[in-house]
Amino acid sequence: MNVPATREDLMIVNMGPHHPSMHGVLRLIVTLDGEDVIDCEPILGYLHRGMEKIAENRTIIQYLPYVTRWDYLATMFTEAITVNAPEQLGNIQVPKRASYIRVIMLELSRIASHLLWLGPFMADIGAQTPFFYIFRERELVYDLFEAATGMRMMHNYFRIGGVAADLPYGWIDKCLDFCDYFLTGVSEYQKLITRNPIFLERVEGVGIIGVEEAINWGLSGPMLRASGIQWDLRKVDRYECYDEFDWEVQWQKEGDSLSRYLVRIGEMVESIKIIQQALEGIPGGPYENLEIRCFDRVRNPELNDFDYRFISKKPSPTFELSKQELYVRVEAPKGELGVFLIGDQNVFPWRWKIRPPGFINLQILPQLVKRMKLADIMTILVQDINSFSRLEYLKEVYGMIWVLVPIFTPVLGITIGVLAIVWLEREISAGIQQRIGPEYAGPLGILQALADGTKLLFKENLLPSRGDTRLFSIGPSIAVISILLSYLIIPFGSNLVLSDLNIGVFLWIAISSIAPIGLLMSGYGSNNKYSFLGGLRAAAQSISYEIPLTLCVLSISLRAIR
Repeated sequence: MNVPATREDLMIVNMGPHHPSMHGVLRLIVTLDGEDVIDCEPILGYLHRGMEKIAENRTIIQYLPYVTRWDYLATMFTEAITVNAPEQLGNIQVPKRASYIRVIMLELSRIASHLLWLGPFMADIGAQTPFFYIFRERELVYDLFEAATGMRMMHNYFRIGGVAADLPYGWIDKCLDFCDYFLTGVSEYQKLITRNPIFLERVEGVGIIGVEEAINWGLSGPMLRASGIQWDLRKVDRYECYDEFDWEVQWQKEGDSLSRYLVRIGEMVESIKIIQQALEGIPGGPYENLEIRCFDRVRNPELNDFDYRFISKKPSPTFELSKQELYVRVEAPKGELGVFLIGDQNVFPWRWKIRPPGFINLQILPQLVKRMKLADIMTILVQDINSFSRLEYLKEVYGMIWVLVPIFTPVLGITIGVLAIVWLEREISAGIQQRIGPEYAGPLGILQALADGTKLLFKENLLPSRGDTRLFSIGPSIAVISILLSYLIIPFGSNLVLSDLNIGVFLWIAISSIAPIGLLMSGYGSNNKYSFLGGLRAAAQSISYEIPLTLCVLSISLRAIR
């Protein structure tokens, strides 16, 4: 007799670096006791590109195309910090119009980054619909970027002393239209997500970070503001022209995953407010300070000098970085993005040190996931993808079709009636529960029930490991077959006309009542109380109104034809 052994030692599991839920090349070594996380060790460095050393061997203008690869979800911020550092080092003034354009681009980039955070975050906790919704608005943001910069992601738009080009004709009107449209999209997200009880169960009270912890770990951005600290560099440092606009810092005090979600949703709304004010009050004037497009020192070229030996190469506009050091920072979507710069009277920086927000925020991850469930790791981590014979053949086919028309006409009518009733029920339920959904199929969504049935028949067959596989497999077949059999006992007369109402109605009810039994068998066979409750709910729903409503449609059809 084989006795199953119980394993009591801990299990070490690798998450990443190539797992699709990692959202980057990150490896987590997780120690598990069942599904409880005992320890977690993040392993970094799989995507190191030497960006700092590249910066120390390039001029600022030559380095600008590289910086968008730091964070390709918030590219405008990496460009902004790259030009802000030498601007402050050289005390370079930025024209007012260029500063307004920068603010608009930065806030659009913040929205795009938060959207691409929201979609994968919801997908990781089991909600796929928002993942497709966010790409709808994000593409509109990228359309605006493409119209202004020529590129959708890697823009290379910011310049020392301004921006590369002015806004094209009609761009401001299109951006205002996007702002009005996006506010309605945010309200959809809130209806679909914020009040969803399943979502609240996954995020409320998960990954709590206190005020002192957030400060001691050096957190920034939404992770800091969700812990009750109203710290936003746009208010603190007053860079660009943010102090000219009316907007509020978004913050929460609970410090859990739900708070971090609410902060990001609120920040997208505030970004729209800033963009609208900037578009309405954008001044005229130049978009770049052209005075800095020259060398600071006067050259006395000789015949063997660089300018003569490589005269065919046009040097990029640059200037010498004075011999001093400074630290500059901006409020990026993920937190504080900073650069420590040391100049040495050269066109190349002597030292260029990047302070990425994600790297700093990730330090607290091992502490947050301890004593949590394995499924909670992603909830926390994502915070911190023709011939004659042919005609004769058709003639025979048409003859057969005309024979079958009287049979299928009432069946089709009944089916359409049931689909219409199910569609109406879904719309009423969605209105009562204040949610958006479900996905629409067909005109006005009346084919959604048919689409659900097709998806059920062709979806992946997943069997529970500890359940009764026979009951679990037979249950759906009984439910579907009984529904199909119910159509075969509709009484027909001699001329294929529906006959007496009393002949087959009760037989139809008897066969249709088998479907809830199949649902109960599947729920019971899964050995999971939630699946069993789902089977009970589906059976109760079928008995309470789906079968009676279909019976009403059938009775009316039979009575009308008779």
